[in-house]
Amino acid sequence: MKKRILIVTNHSYMFWQFRKELVEALQKEHEVILAMPFVGHEEDFRKMGIECIPVSMNRRGVNPFAEAKLLRDYKRLLQKISPDFVLTYSIKPNIYMGLLCSCKKIPYYANVQGLGTAFQKPVLAGFVTVLYRIAFRKVKYVFFENKENAREFGERNIVSADRQVVLPGAGINLEKYKMEPYPNHSRVHFLYLGRIMKEKGIEELFYAVRRLKEENEDFVLDLAGFFEDIYKKQVEELEQLGIAHFYGFQSDPRPFYAEADCVVLPSYHEGMSNVLLEAAATGRPVITSNIPGCRESVENGKSGLLVEVKNKEMLYQAMKKMLHCSREEREKMGKAGREKMKREFRKEAVVERTVRSLE
Repeated sequence: MKKRILIVTNHSYMFWQFRKELVEALQKEHEVILAMPFVGHEEDFRKMGIECIPVSMNRRGVNPFAEAKLLRDYKRLLQKISPDFVLTYSIKPNIYMGLLCSCKKIPYYANVQGLGTAFQKPVLAGFVTVLYRIAFRKVKYVFFENKENAREFGERNIVSADRQVVLPGAGINLEKYKMEPYPNHSRVHFLYLGRIMKEKGIEELFYAVRRLKEENEDFVLDLAGFFEDIYKKQVEELEQLGIAHFYGFQSDPRPFYAEADCVVLPSYHEGMSNVLLEAAATGRPVITSNIPGCRESVENGKSGLLVEVKNKEMLYQAMKKMLHCSREEREKMGKAGREKMKREFRKEAVVERTVRSLE
């Protein structure tokens, strides 16, 4: 009989976008059950023959009553499913399921997809560290998306090196994200794709494009994604000034990568940026922060430019440098990025290593 694996995550849409191939591989040898908030693609998983169970969760909330309810829901889920082992993604499933599986002696594996805001604030980081230590006492393996995050967990005595597996993020599907012909625009198109929020470096980006506009540089910033309310006025202002075009959330980002001359992501922290992998796979140069989760996918000066995190002046200089590159130079950088994806980030290799580690 096939072993029953319960996968617990915090977002059905994102899990489909980046882990569908892993689920397909696991189906060959396991009965797969997914538990997650339903925010899109749960019906696609069901068409694959996957049982999907809805779980209500506030991903960033800290209300103690809501968290206690989530813990109870997870406990009932384990009683109902009786899985042979559990695989979790993101902080709340990692910690809560880790605690429960440890008590119930159910084998479990966890994925740390970046340290997030919890590790940016000392008091909260200390609290989360204690929770992780308890949750990961009996974890089989913890999958990390970059070496620095794995090292951090080792230094905090959360999980030992022999139980760490470092993967190049979720990898990139090179069949889905194909090399696209480099555009031939009359003016350079910078693309920012993602949530328009402070931690993605949006304030530094808005400073840089305003300054470039003041110097009469010829470019446009394409913005694709949701914005937090505090940035609504700034986005509208940038549109009115002719600096930016806002396209909202895009379920398929590929046409936007294809039209970009350069992708910009000045993020404060990442596990492994899928935006950068997708941009490079499409053959586009990138400008991004020199931080774990971003720098791994870029060869500085060859496939893109790295800048100091939160350094608006350095970001401005990098964007100006990219503007003053010839079209052929930018195209060459994009090709170098594509080759790096082929060498180091192939989705098939990531899936294979993950499945092998679960055996």
